Amino acid sequence: MPITIAYSTNALPDAVGELKEQCGDRKPKVVILFHSARYDSAALSRQMQDAFPGACVVGCSTAGEMVCGRMLNGSVVAMFLDEDIVEDAAVAVVEDIGWEICIQNAFSKLEQHFHAPVSSLDLRTHIGLVLMDGLSRAEERLMERIGDISDIFFVGGSAGDDLRLERTYVLANGKSYTDAALLLLLRLNRGFEIVKTQSFRASGKYLVATKVDEPLRKVIEFNHTPALDAYAAALDIAPERAASEFAHHPLGLMIEGDPFVRSPRRAEDHSIIFYCRIKQDMELAVLETTDIVADTRAAIEAKVGNLGGILGLIEFQCIARTQQLRQEDRCEQYGAIFSGIPMVGFSTYGEAYLGHINQSSTMLLFR
Repeated sequence: MPITIAYSTNALPDAVGELKEQCGDRKPKVVILFHSARYDSAALSRQMQDAFPGACVVGCSTAGEMVCGRMLNGSVVAMFLDEDIVEDAAVAVVEDIGWEICIQNAFSKLEQHFHAPVSSLDLRTHIGLVLMDGLSRAEERLMERIGDISDIFFVGGSAGDDLRLERTYVLANGKSYTDAALLLLLRLNRGFEIVKTQSFRASGKYLVATKVDEPLRKVIEFNHTPALDAYAAALDIAPERAASEFAHHPLGLMIEGDPFVRSPRRAEDHSIIFYCRIKQDMELAVLETTDIVADTRAAIEAKVGNLGGILGLIEFQCIARTQQLRQEDRCEQYGAIFSGIPMVGFSTYGEAYLGHINQSSTMLLFR
């Protein structure tokens, strides 16, 4: 198999030994790993690079891990991609996620490796993974700049720290970084597909952000009315009940009928702080929930059916979705969707696909 999956719940260094044993005699070209905050990120990154010296080893800390449909906590999971999948790969670290020059420098490094401007690379064979500090509040700037520089799709997520909300890490080059992002650019021998799914639909009610504080991800007014009051009115509830509905009724930027979710985080007086930036004058649909298991199953079955099968999958799933599945005791049902598919993933502090989004799952499928 060109894709091998491994995981461990052991402490270091035994966990690395177990991952290496599960990889067997294969010599992977790329290793992608996701790890619980219980692990020392710097030690894990160094030990994994030492264990696979010829591979491009990347990863991040998480708020929960996934492997072949199992939803775990306190583990490290890994995907090994061999040269049958990956013809070439390069990773660049944006060591200060908020600075445009650091983003440009990272792309320059990728261009040096591929000996070509990123803008000239074949979109059918090149795909990017992006992993970001999940507490930086800078994901939007990074994703917008990526879109300015290249038309290559970058998909990924924001690193977590088991909901401690203290510090998150990305891993590359045998090191770990915080307040940073990594860009992994792959040239594939086979095709790929991207799936984005969320369990919401537009309710038919809309809010326009008429006063915002973008850096703080704060909406002060919707429809020229205090944001919390306007949100409550759209749901026909009292403002004091609004916060209890945030998880069930986020907002969505509608693009060709598809919601790109912006999730409220908390109320602040009569303003609302979001997990994702909302721009001035942006029109957003008030969303209502659908079935997370049924929606995801339909999305995966349709894509796999159209392709006639896939070789593997990486999932970047919002921690809010993971929490919902746990609360509803549906983790096994959700995991069964991926039965028989080599997959790894993690619970994120935000997802990356054509921007920074919330309460979604973005997936990279290898054909």
